[in-house]
Amino acid sequence: MFARWLYYFFVTLSALGLIGVLLAGFAGLVIYSNLPSLDTLTDYRPKIPLRIYSEEGQIIGEFGAERRNVVSISEVPEHLKQAILAAEDDRFYEHGGVDYLGVLRAAYSNFSAGSVRQGASTITMQVARNFFLTREKTLTRKLSEALLAFKIEHSLSKDKILELYVNQIYLGHRSYGFAAAAYTYFGKSLQEINIVEAAMLAGLPKAPSSYNPISNPKRAKSRQLYVLGRLHKLNYISSNELSELEKQPVPVKKQSTAFAMRAEYVAEMVRQVIYDRYQEETYDKGIKVYTTLRQLDQEAAYQALRKNVIDYDRRRGYRGPEAYIDLMKYGGNQEKTLDDALDEINDSDDIYAAVVIAAKPNAVQAYKKGGEVIEITGDGLKFAQKFLVEKKDPGKKYITPGALIRVQKNQKNVWHIVQLPEIEAALVSIDPNDGAIRALIGGFDFYKNQFNHVTQAWRQPGSSFKPFIYSAALEKGFTPATIINDAPLSFSATQTGSQLWEPKNFDGKFEGPMRMRTALTKSKNLVSIRILQAIGIQYAQDYITRFGFDASRHPPYLPMALGSGSVTPMQMAAGYAVFANGGFRIAPYFIKKIEDEKGNIIEQFQPVSVTNGAKRVIDPRNAFIMTSMMQDVVNQGTAAKARQLGRTDLAGKTGTTSNFIDAWFCGFQKDLVTIAWTGYDEPKSLGNNETGGRVALPIWMDYMGPVLKGVAMAEYKPPNGVVAARINSATGFRESGGDMTEYFLSEQLPPLNENPVEHTPKVTRDLQDQLF
Repeated sequence: MFARWLYYFFVTLSALGLIGVLLAGFAGLVIYSNLPSLDTLTDYRPKIPLRIYSEEGQIIGEFGAERRNVVSISEVPEHLKQAILAAEDDRFYEHGGVDYLGVLRAAYSNFSAGSVRQGASTITMQVARNFFLTREKTLTRKLSEALLAFKIEHSLSKDKILELYVNQIYLGHRSYGFAAAAYTYFGKSLQEINIVEAAMLAGLPKAPSSYNPISNPKRAKSRQLYVLGRLHKLNYISSNELSELEKQPVPVKKQSTAFAMRAEYVAEMVRQVIYDRYQEETYDKGIKVYTTLRQLDQEAAYQALRKNVIDYDRRRGYRGPEAYIDLMKYGGNQEKTLDDALDEINDSDDIYAAVVIAAKPNAVQAYKKGGEVIEITGDGLKFAQKFLVEKKDPGKKYITPGALIRVQKNQKNVWHIVQLPEIEAALVSIDPNDGAIRALIGGFDFYKNQFNHVTQAWRQPGSSFKPFIYSAALEKGFTPATIINDAPLSFSATQTGSQLWEPKNFDGKFEGPMRMRTALTKSKNLVSIRILQAIGIQYAQDYITRFGFDASRHPPYLPMALGSGSVTPMQMAAGYAVFANGGFRIAPYFIKKIEDEKGNIIEQFQPVSVTNGAKRVIDPRNAFIMTSMMQDVVNQGTAAKARQLGRTDLAGKTGTTSNFIDAWFCGFQKDLVTIAWTGYDEPKSLGNNETGGRVALPIWMDYMGPVLKGVAMAEYKPPNGVVAARINSATGFRESGGDMTEYFLSEQLPPLNENPVEHTPKVTRDLQDQLF
């Protein structure tokens, strides 16, 4: 009886098993017949972001949901291939898509551990999932994944499957593929990474957010050690090599928000232009844009602006901690509290956020993002010493445990307490011959303030606007030797357009009659106003449009002579380019060419230049004489500090507005026009005597010095129609024994006479009332 029962039991069990197999087979056939086509794999067209480059091909920006650099399998270093296989699928080249031994091994490991510790997905299965399936954990999805893996293995070579995996897998921080991740985490190309870096990258697919070295350096190190151990177990490295490699640190160079060449403002300008043309295709079609930026120029501009803004900020003193962190937020888990607090705060290049964990007048300990505890002593505390005292006044901010501060290493690698500047600044440099932008820094830190001060900030130019008024005066018959009185003036509200005005010179002094050249060199306000009176306000307002200025932003009142209107630094660059290039109007531009993902040129920009269609807007003689006058500003005037550069071919003009609100220096060498501006976004005084010569000029100098190093000295030759003559510098009259040489238009050259009073230049006689 029992035997019969046992017989029926096994027959039934076998029948059920057969039915199960048939049902599974039928389900497999149904699923297989509905599997997607492999066209996506065989004709692989990944989403490739918009990439933006300097003139030399240095990447300066990238925009797209997925960062990706597609590489062929032959470009993948052998040690990276080994690390990937060791971490993910060491039998990849042996199985047919599903690794049955791997399934058994994972099952045994998980059973032994009492939890899920290992998965059994092969690289081919991961490719199937990443391209075609969701990540839901269902039996149907798993079966589809396995069947797709078989189909892929049947259609593609092993190397092709591995190539797809290397390019498609997500590895954290918006990086898709190992080439993108190599740059994101280490700032290197895929071919440049070493074994320890390869092991860290190979450990990422398991859990990119948990194991990437930016977000979780400790977990990343742990995972890297696991991969190195697997490499040793598979005999890719020896025991000695393992021991050495485990000790090596992995210097993470985060590139996810900043590229080696700091040109974020230009990259954003390009992005806006490309999006206007291509809309959403901008971000995934692999468009490449080459700009006019030069690497040396851009790097010099970035360093010059940062250094001098920080120097200015230090002169204003330390303002105290930015905020205070509750160190007991998570009870005894202070590390979690600190990591959470710092995770939401951006560093600013080499200026790092840190939270104070211990503070004494002679020493501060602070916790920096990534888990590093630093100690600041001695000179590193001087800037903030007033905030490190034993006796504290109620209501005042002090550096105490929990204080959020900023720290920076000096050139001797010593930590100092610093702060993020409140002031903003901008620099733009262009080639005056065709308008190519060579450098552009729109602010101190793009990630702190995306407002582009070069193109968007409308500010008063102050005295840096005077050359345009003086140029108009030359057009009206003035000469550099014209005598104009530097004496007090008073104007009613009707004359100024606002209120009673009694203008003063910067130093509060009046020097009486002086030559127009001297007045510009010394930036005499009263002389500039008399010039504007003499030539006519309406004429001047119309004249400045030749340089690209908007007349409506320069109301027709006398303060226009002192730069009371509104300009952008980009406008000033285009305006000064007219002087530098001999009188031609050019338009600044920043895109040279646009290519598709295969390198085919879609668009090539052909700029208007002084040799190709640019419109002449002022007489070349006018441009030459103005340049000569502005050379004096550099050689002996308000910008004399620039003589430290040791060049004789520099010209320009300082600018400081009322109450020291805006500070400018606008200057040029024959082939490079550079504008530097500083000020607060919410206009307020920079402080007494914080002039254009003190605040903006050093930025200009620290930029022009490196970029003009090795550049031959330019010559400004007088054009036809300009003659040089000896004059008496005190009277401005032509004399055979005069003590200086002056330039005149040939038709304005006064006759030589030893009694110059009888031959006063016509403009001086006719406009005596206005000029005196």
